[in-house]
Amino acid sequence: MKPNLSGSIKKLLRSVLLMVSAGTCTQHALMAQDIHLSQFYETPILRNPALIGIFNGDVRVQAVYRNQWNSVTIPYQTGAVSGEMKFPVGRSNNFVTAGMQLTYDRAGTSRLQSVQVLPALNFHKSLSADKSSFLSLGIMGGMVQRQFDPSHLTFNNQYTNGRFDPYAPTGEEGRLALRGYTYLDAGIGLSYNSTIGEDINYFVGAAVYHFNRPKVSFYKDASVELDMKLTINAGITVPVSEKVKVIGQYNQLHQGTYTEYIGGALVGYGLLEQGLESDRGLYGGVFVRWNDAVVPVLKLDMGTWEMGASYDANISSLRTASQSFGGFEISLVFKSFLNSRNSTLESTNCPRF
Repeated sequence: MKPNLSGSIKKLLRSVLLMVSAGTCTQHALMAQDIHLSQFYETPILRNPALIGIFNGDVRVQAVYRNQWNSVTIPYQTGAVSGEMKFPVGRSNNFVTAGMQLTYDRAGTSRLQSVQVLPALNFHKSLSADKSSFLSLGIMGGMVQRQFDPSHLTFNNQYTNGRFDPYAPTGEEGRLALRGYTYLDAGIGLSYNSTIGEDINYFVGAAVYHFNRPKVSFYKDASVELDMKLTINAGITVPVSEKVKVIGQYNQLHQGTYTEYIGGALVGYGLLEQGLESDRGLYGGVFVRWNDAVVPVLKLDMGTWEMGASYDANISSLRTASQSFGGFEISLVFKSFLNSRNSTLESTNCPRF
């Protein structure tokens, strides 16, 4: 006897694929186009292209790897690598930063995957000759490729007399757009970073992604536009003593019906007797993704290199199935100055955080 399936699996698959393609999601089960990382501050191009170049140095390379939902299903795996290079503009206090973001994401039984190649450019306009105060305008645009493997899925048409035949036609062959598609994506952002007094650094910013509304769908007969995404960003560094400082980070996004709020702080302890100028320290802190996860973070800053690790403790309605386990994330950062006369090393006023 044919199994009693709830509705047509073909219709269900079609709905799921359309939802994934459109970038829609619910508060409890994320099905958005964009990847989400708990160490969001390590992927500035994905956060806001106007945030690249706001660091102490000329060159920065950041890599993040995330493994999620091992306790629930086939784990979601995400890798992101970005690079930034900052240059002074002539003899003025203005700067330009060029960047590149590469991401790879794979999820689920069908191996639904996304690959992004996103160049970015940010112009920092100095607003003060006396202190670090910059208004930055950043743009990014590039290619996104998405695909999945339907050979790992099952369909109603493949059941005959209660038995599953993996070689039987699925009935979807003529409607799927070659199991994948490619589209161009774009985003633009604005940020302001400055100082309070001599030691407190802060920034605020906002960005809009997918403003070109790319058409996305695995089906030939469907035309779905990707929802625009708005992000709002903020951060502050506050010295507490000669060796202790607090770094707060906040990010929120709105895309279609989905919203996300994440924020928290790291407390850093300097490892060298250099006061606030020390570039080596040990950090620990907690971030909270509202109604989703509590994220403890550890980070080691060794000057040129930084290493971080975090873990999502799930607090959403999925915690019964996940047993409160979520995603493990690690990051590696390299930053340095250029050995050239175009270096920002001697710049008194420079975009930094």
